[in-house]
Amino acid sequence: MDLNGKHIVLGLTGGVACYKAAYLCRLLVKEGAQVQVVMTEAAAQFITPVTMQALSNRPVYVSQWDAREPNNMAHINLSREADAILVAPCSADFMAKLLHGRADDLLSLMCLARPLERVPLLLAPAMNREMWAHPATRRNVAQLRADGAQVLGVGEGDQACGEIGDGRMLEPEELLEDLLAYFQPKVLAGRRVLISAGPTFEAIDPVRGITNLSSGKMGFALARAARDAGAQVTLVAGPVHLTGPRGVQRIDVLTALEMDSACRALADQADVFIATAAVADWRPAIARAQKIKKQGDGQVPGLAFVENPDILAAIAASERARSGALYCVGFAAESQDVEAQAKAKRLRKGVPLLVGNIGPATFGKDDNALVLIDGEGTLEMPRNSKQALARMLVGEIAKRLPTLAAV
Repeated sequence: MDLNGKHIVLGLTGGVACYKAAYLCRLLVKEGAQVQVVMTEAAAQFITPVTMQALSNRPVYVSQWDAREPNNMAHINLSREADAILVAPCSADFMAKLLHGRADDLLSLMCLARPLERVPLLLAPAMNREMWAHPATRRNVAQLRADGAQVLGVGEGDQACGEIGDGRMLEPEELLEDLLAYFQPKVLAGRRVLISAGPTFEAIDPVRGITNLSSGKMGFALARAARDAGAQVTLVAGPVHLTGPRGVQRIDVLTALEMDSACRALADQADVFIATAAVADWRPAIARAQKIKKQGDGQVPGLAFVENPDILAAIAASERARSGALYCVGFAAESQDVEAQAKAKRLRKGVPLLVGNIGPATFGKDDNALVLIDGEGTLEMPRNSKQALARMLVGEIAKRLPTLAAV
């Protein structure tokens, strides 16, 4: 519950995307937020205040003259309680209103009256593709950002009018991710982080291969956590069935050789390399062009194997890593004696920080338990969600790198 204790004002303006705001409200509540819904009169034409009250468990405000406020200053009272104001959907008309400082309804009054230094304003645009592309809208977006508002992106696809293009409001899950990112400390601001994740697949023949049970979830969680911490993140992913985190450059690979090539090239521009991928140690010396058939004699066809390159060790031995320009973090997925195995692996790989875990206990799951090992000793991270552990690990990396944390 990353929003536990946060007071979020969810503003709705007129638009079909109000139906998405209902699910967004539910997601915010599930994350622990106290959600106060404020709607314009136009928004109430698309979804009822009763629906939003049921989802938020709080009375919904529509009018600036709401008699429930003893001092008749709902715009002051509600904005002072807020940790953030998220307007979703935010119409083209409402953005134009904010740009000029107009305040003729409760929601615009709140946006204008909010304490700028502590209550952020996040806007989730929603409109027709021609409206989104119009020069007036583009000017308004640029000026709102210059004034300090966080104007989020838009989605692309089918629109209610029947047209297809940019301008759709982002999906509720995407908006939640952006809001969560806003509250994360930017301990890696301005830095470039390279992460490898998932398994690799080494073909034996066209229908068989060598792989492992890594799901890539820990690496993807780290990519999101690093991005939320302000880093520019590149994720090199093996064959996984996961959606990449927003704002993260993703490069898909299949084999260990492909991952090796991608990581080595990208490491030249990175400040941090986190090797979470479970790379296959060996590959068949020859991948057969056709499916290997059983011969009926009970014998297994002979297969010869060669060792794959050690991506982490090679990058850790590079000049940039040895000079301190690149900080390398390794992962060890063990089946037993995780601390002893991880300590030995850290020395063998030549990395400053090694993260150990029990592979069979975490592959494919949403939680994990980690042990961090560096030259100073060990630090245990008890079982938690992989996303929570990823945020803690990013913080530990930042603490070990004062120059990164102080940007």
